[in-house]
Amino acid sequence: MRGSPAGGPRRPGYGRSDGSRARAVPEPRRAPEKIGDFMDAFLEGQGVKQQVERVSVLDEWAERVGPKIAEVTRARSVSEATLFVEVRSSAWLMELNMIKGRILERLNEDRDAGALEKLVFVLSQDG
Repeated sequence: MRGSPAGGPRRPGYGRSDGSRARAVPEPRRAPEKIGDFMDAFLEGQGVKQQVERVSVLDEWAERVGPKIAEVTRARSVSEATLFVEVRSSAWLMELNMIKGRILERLNEDRDAGALEKLVFVLSQDG
């Protein structure tokens, strides 16, 4: 409903009091921002950037540890700076505990934020 000269309702900012339309002044264009930069700043502002970075290791597990280890394990969860990994057998559990330091190094390689501090292997209940 348009504003009327008789004093009827007007939409705010629609036109001038004389009934003519005001020309909108275009705002200066800004260069587009990369979504990754925006998300990094947002997550950091929320205080969760490090934990989001840590949790990303769940998706990267197989790639970072290789197919042989990935076949007998499953990265289950991250709590604080600790990654919990299920292992298919007790023999593998012992083997992986012996090379835990090297695996942790691989997992933290190329990480700017959110390094994992501890790796815990647990025997899978699925057998």
